[in-house]
Order: sequence, then C-alpha cells, then structure tokens
Amino acid sequence: MQHEAAQRGEDSPIQRVETAPWMRLQSSSMAVTQAIFGINVAVFVAMTLAGVSMLGNPSGQDLVHWGANYGPLTVSGQWWRLLTSVFIHGGLLHIAFNMWCLWDLGRLAESVYGHWTFAAVYLISGLSASLASVVWNPVVLSVGASGAIFGIAGALIASFYLGEFSLPRAAMTGMLRSVVLFVGYNLFFGAVIARTDNAAHIGGLVMGLLLGALIAKVAPQHDAVGRRIAILLVGALLVVGGVMWLQRSRAYLLHGQNGMLLLQTGKTDEAIAELQNTVRLRPNFAAGHAALARAYITKHDYESAAAEMQRVIALNPRSEDAYYRLGLIYLQQNLAPKAQDVFAQLLKINPNNADGHAGLADALSNQHRDVEALEEYKRVAALDSSYQGVYYNMGVTEARLKLYDDAIAALSKQREVGDDPDNESLLASVYDAKGMTSEADAARQKAEQLQASH
Repeated sequence: MQHEAAQRGEDSPIQRVETAPWMRLQSSSMAVTQAIFGINVAVFVAMTLAGVSMLGNPSGQDLVHWGANYGPLTVSGQWWRLLTSVFIHGGLLHIAFNMWCLWDLGRLAESVYGHWTFAAVYLISGLSASLASVVWNPVVLSVGASGAIFGIAGALIASFYLGEFSLPRAAMTGMLRSVVLFVGYNLFFGAVIARTDNAAHIGGLVMGLLLGALIAKVAPQHDAVGRRIAILLVGALLVVGGVMWLQRSRAYLLHGQNGMLLLQTGKTDEAIAELQNTVRLRPNFAAGHAALARAYITKHDYESAAAEMQRVIALNPRSEDAYYRLGLIYLQQNLAPKAQDVFAQLLKINPNNADGHAGLADALSNQHRDVEALEEYKRVAALDSSYQGVYYNMGVTEARLKLYDDAIAALSKQREVGDDPDNESLLASVYDAKGMTSEADAARQKAEQLQASH
C-alpha cells in the first residue's frame, strides 16, 4: 500500500518512501567509501615502507606499535587503539579481501544513507567491533576493517528489511539476500579459521543492525538530520557504556596481563604500577596480589613481597603455593624462624608437599639445625627422587655432620641427575676428608672442566 501511494505521488501515512539507491546521483556517492579505502591503503603502504613484513605475516610487536587492539594495552588507557586497529591489517591478503568487501558494500550503503551518516555508522560499528574483541578475546591482537564492514552490512540488512523503498519488496529481496549471504558466509568461515576475530565481526554486525533499524524506522529521510544525529549518539553512547563496563568488570584482569607482560620484558617498575592497578580495582583478587609479590621479588623488595603474599594467604588460607613462596621470601630476608613457621603451616595443610619439606629443611639448615634438616631432605627425596638439588643438599648437610660415607652416596646420586661443578667440588672436599686423594683429584678436575664449560 505504501508503494502504491508513492506511485501516486502521495506521502505514506507511516513513513516516507526512500528512493532506490541506484536511482540517486552516483557521481559523488562513493566519496566516503573512497576516503576510507584510501586511508586503509595508505596505512598499509606506510607500514610496508617502514619495514613491516606486510607481504607475509607481520609480527605482533609491529602490529602493536602501529596501533593494534590489544586488551592489556587498550584497557590500560590506550583506548585510541579501538579506532586505530580498524585501519590496520595483518598482511596483503587480509587487506585485499577487506577492501574488496568495503568497495562493494560501502558503495551501496553510502548511496542508501548518504555521506555523513554512512561515515558515522562505519566508525561507530568499527569501535563496537573492537570493543567486542577486547571483551571476548582480551589478550589476543585484533586488527582490520572487517568489524566495521560487518557493521555496514548489518545496517543494509536492517534497511532492506525494515525500510520502504520506491520499488516493490521483490525488487529489494535479491539485494537483501546477497548481504545476508555475505554475513553468514563470513561468520561461518570466521568460526572455522582460528585466526579470524569473529567477536569483532559480531560486535560490528549487531551495532550496524541496531543503527540501520533505527534509521529505517525513525529517520529514513536524508534531511532528518536531528533524528539521525540522535540515533548515532545512541550508538556512540552504547560504545562509551561498553568501555565503562569493561573498565569496571574486566580492567583488573587486563591490567594484570599487561603487568605480567611488562615483567617478562624486564620493565619491573611499570609492571608493579600495572599490578597495583589490578589489586586496587579488585582488592580480593588473590592472583593479582601473588603476581605483585613476584614483581616485588624481582626488584628485591622482599618486605613488600611478603606483605602481598600474606594478603594472598588471608584471601585463600589453603593456598599451598602462597605459603611456600612466603617462606622463600622470609629465607631471602634471613628470617629463618619465620620461614620455618610458614613451611610448618604448609605441611599441616598437606603433609606430603615436597616443596614444604624442602623449604623447612632450608630453614632448619640456616639455623644450623642440621640433624633435623637432614631428616627433612630425606623426606623430600622419598616423596620425589627427582626433586631439584635434593641430593646435593643432603650431601652438604651430611658433610657438616661428618657423615662422609652418606655424603658421598648422596652426591653420587646427584651426579646421576646431571653434572654440576658445585656438586663435584663438594664431593672432592668429602673425598679429601676421607683421605681418598685420587678420587678427590678426579672430582676436582671434573669441577674445573665443568666450570670452564659454563
């Protein structure tokens, strides 16, 4: 009925009928599409000229340098990555496929919506896609225009399905079917291909569907500027709301991930700042306190490390790893009695914890309680005969107690685990104490050879 009314030159009582896209002036209808196309190609060329391997697979470090979307960095304050990542691609095939899709869909969408509306839908959909990628894959690099392209595809689907054009519905069905097939095909292969960021595709698609539906029902006329601005503001506010939600609900995890990444690259002070953000945002996040303790240990700030590990234990009183690490921190501070108490608490939780017995043995040894320490080392060997350094420590303790035969047996077992210059040096000393000169000389010579090779 609306179509027939339009043919008679009458306005529809529900909404105005839109002109078919291909009946509008085409001379400048692709101006924005061409501009977006040009920006993507220019960025690709600039990256290539800068030495980035764009004909193959660029490294993650290069992509991050140029503005890729990476959750730990994005949520740490580099929110601009939500936009810059939309104009970066991961190689020649990536940009070629995306630009092909942009050219076809962009030309059609720009003729339907007009220049500035199309540009806004594209950018808001791209931001929505990047945001969805961070939410779903917080520690995976994301680049490419495909999320924004899915946004304009979604807007076209909503427009063709809900809008009223000056042609019968049958004339629009073919175009609607083509766009729907494009979306379905790419979502399917996105699910099959591991490297494809389908979260970004879905995020852009949903935003495009929403904006396209609102425009088709509320502001189909190109001169309804105020209504269109209001609709686009709704989309922008949804993105801002998503950013705020992410900041509140996931930021602590991403700060933590970024902190661990910085710690691995030797940026200890920056790592500590990020991990402090983690525990500030989520004070009850035990793993965040544990990571911060490890960062303090790297900086040799054992007092702060002990305080963080104590918080971990307060949050999770049965964490065997936390007790063990706190005991090691006390040993680093030469607080052997405190370490002994912590390892004893660990063994109350799990009497068969080899780390706990090893730590207790070290604490006792540091207090020169060698007989008790030796018993603990023996328990470690009984629980795990391959425990690192256990036979060497047994040999050291037995040598102190002048149990030379036992020390030789323990150090010989340590030899079976692997050659070590310290083990050979100690074995030479024990042989000397026993008066076994030739064996001592052989062990000492082997220790020198091992030391030289290291």
